[in-house]
Amino acid sequence: QVQLVESGGGLVQVGGSLRLSCVVSGGTISYDAMGWFRQAPGKEREFVANISWNGGTTAYAESVKGRFTISRDNAKNTVYLQMNSLKPEDTAVYYCAKSWRPAGNIPLHEYEVWGQGTQVTVSS
Repeated sequence: QVQLVESGGGLVQVGGSLRLSCVVSGGTISYDAMGWFRQAPGKEREFVANISWNGGTTAYAESVKGRFTISRDNAKNTVYLQMNSLKPEDTAVYYCAKSWRPAGNIPLHEYEVWGQGTQVTVSS
């Protein structure tokens, strides 16, 4: 059974940086697109970034473009989200997810496995 475990969240000041990690166990992610999503209190879960199976293609939400970078290490079964220039509006629980698709513009419901999330809080 494939499991995803996120880590790296925490409390950071405005303008600071965090690096989230998502370690996958119970299976390989080498052929699957991976995504990061976030959910703030009272809001719906929203797309943050995704990365194709080989890391060749990435996509970002407009709100994080230029500040966040998604990457992956298939040998380590791990996906990362480097977050720089953090803003208070980035405060949310961040989730890692695995799709059965290898790449592309993937709707939320086509991510088949989700982690439990890690809290990111940006203080002003």
